[in-house]
Amino acid sequence: MTKARDRFEFFHEAKAPAGAEGWQRMYPYFLVSQPEGRAAEDSRFWFADSMHWSRAVHPFDSIGAEAVYYGCGVNSTRGIALPSALGLDVRVVNGYVYICPLPVTDPAEVEKRLALFQERAGFYYKNWDDLYARWQEKMRVAVKRMKALKFEPLPEFEPLEVVTEGKGRSTSWDLVENYHRLINDFFLVWQYHFEMLGLGYGAYLVFFGFCKQAFPEIEDQTIARMVAGVEGIAFRPDDELRRLAKLAVELGLADAFDAKDNPEEIFAALGRRSDGERWIAAFEATRDPWFDYFAEYGFLHDQQTWNGNLEIPLQGIARYVSLLQAGKDIDRPVARLQAEQDEIAAEYRALLTPEEAQRFDEALGLSRAVFPFIEEHNIYVEHWSHAVFWEKVRDLARVFVDAGYFQEAGDLYYLNRFELDQALFDLIESWGIGVPGRGVQHWRAEIADRRRIMAALRAAAPAPAYGIPPTEVTDPFAIMNYGVTTERVADWLDQTAGGDNGQIKGIPVSPGVVEGKVRVIRHEDELSQLQTGEILVAQITAPSWASAFSVVSGVVTDIGGMMSHAAIICREYGMPAVVSTGFATTRLKTGMRVRIDGRKGTVVPL
Repeated sequence: MTKARDRFEFFHEAKAPAGAEGWQRMYPYFLVSQPEGRAAEDSRFWFADSMHWSRAVHPFDSIGAEAVYYGCGVNSTRGIALPSALGLDVRVVNGYVYICPLPVTDPAEVEKRLALFQERAGFYYKNWDDLYARWQEKMRVAVKRMKALKFEPLPEFEPLEVVTEGKGRSTSWDLVENYHRLINDFFLVWQYHFEMLGLGYGAYLVFFGFCKQAFPEIEDQTIARMVAGVEGIAFRPDDELRRLAKLAVELGLADAFDAKDNPEEIFAALGRRSDGERWIAAFEATRDPWFDYFAEYGFLHDQQTWNGNLEIPLQGIARYVSLLQAGKDIDRPVARLQAEQDEIAAEYRALLTPEEAQRFDEALGLSRAVFPFIEEHNIYVEHWSHAVFWEKVRDLARVFVDAGYFQEAGDLYYLNRFELDQALFDLIESWGIGVPGRGVQHWRAEIADRRRIMAALRAAAPAPAYGIPPTEVTDPFAIMNYGVTTERVADWLDQTAGGDNGQIKGIPVSPGVVEGKVRVIRHEDELSQLQTGEILVAQITAPSWASAFSVVSGVVTDIGGMMSHAAIICREYGMPAVVSTGFATTRLKTGMRVRIDGRKGTVVPL
């Protein structure tokens, strides 16, 4: 056994993958480790955000890391003023995104922030329903505003009305202005994203802390089962697949669905049936907005929505059709889960004194009141707004290609957002003057080199963490969303040092023990390979994978907390799950047999 270490590698000790030398120049300087900041970075703990960026990020895609952690930081640190945690600092290392929870350790500062937090959080908790309704409207307005932006090809000459109406302003400036508006709204929706999220997690952690103190032996997943919701728009896209599957069986169209067929073949088969057009009409009516839904988390330009790749929802529908034909019930057990929630809560409440029971009721009631936002905000931000954002970026890329500036639309993503702003001005200025853009040759060579670098970065797996583990993890986002707890970091370090004896440890989030063959899924395109009874192993599961959960027997992820998607869905399906293992996708291979224990949090190769 290798001797355990007391830290992970430092950033400056991380070697670039072969062929990826010089990767740092692709990203904004503030996302990359700098020599003058080495001492501070080395003293802190950084973990991979593979939940949102499962692959190395192209330069333009790094805008997500900027927007997310600005929004998180400005709300946590300066807005609601979380007492014991500031924001999450961010770096890109070998193309992967790493974040660092920043604790508040000075008791006086904690006390100062606590007074601010109580006033501000109290206002939100008191007016939660009204503020959430206003939040939803703000998001709808922002998405509508982004949708209205246009990126039109540059004309040979300005439209006549530019002259006859005395506008005195070139239409080419619309490209620059709309690019800035698109970027601004992207950053804005990420501030909205975190407006209420920390408060939602905070309410749960208060209830969690009460339960741990009152019932020392209670399991984390039992507490979660009392709180987590089972209804709302977070579940709507998958519910739509179930509805369409039922309609297909009801209309006698089941034999037109085959998960191996492409959409053209399926729609052609439906078109030949008497009720096929009725089903197709129902399918089309569902697409807006429920199929503006990413198959992953929507942070990378090459991730697809269901509308962008209809094979994804059609495979889910075909899977549900097959289950219906086999006599299975495909409805989500909402009533049973709600009854279980209340039954568990009642059992524990009965053990308390009247005063304790009142505190229990208040903490549980608040947690349940705020929890819909925790589950639903992703639909508005990561799915609906990101779908529009990437669509508009694709429109802009076509403008560059039409003007002969880029050779292909994909070239755009090899520039970060600041470089693209420069290239955009170069494009309109050279067009206005009547000369070739200087960036055509400049970027052609640089993009070719960056293609090589990106290929090397994406071929390498990310390290789970860097730096010195903290004495205690206090950040609510790290704990709830990512599953990065004090205990989990210690396990990661132990396993990194070779002290695992072949066993992989994680957070137990759904009870049960199961043995089966592993299926490692690294991309949503691989979901169709899942076989009945296999154990799904992934860096993280996405909400759009819900139909796949109907065939697997267990789930293991590299990252994720008690309220991650995998945890919530597995508890709903009653299947064993272990999350936040750190290493499952690199240590397990498709075809291996393992035993997972969803109560102990272990994964043992057999």
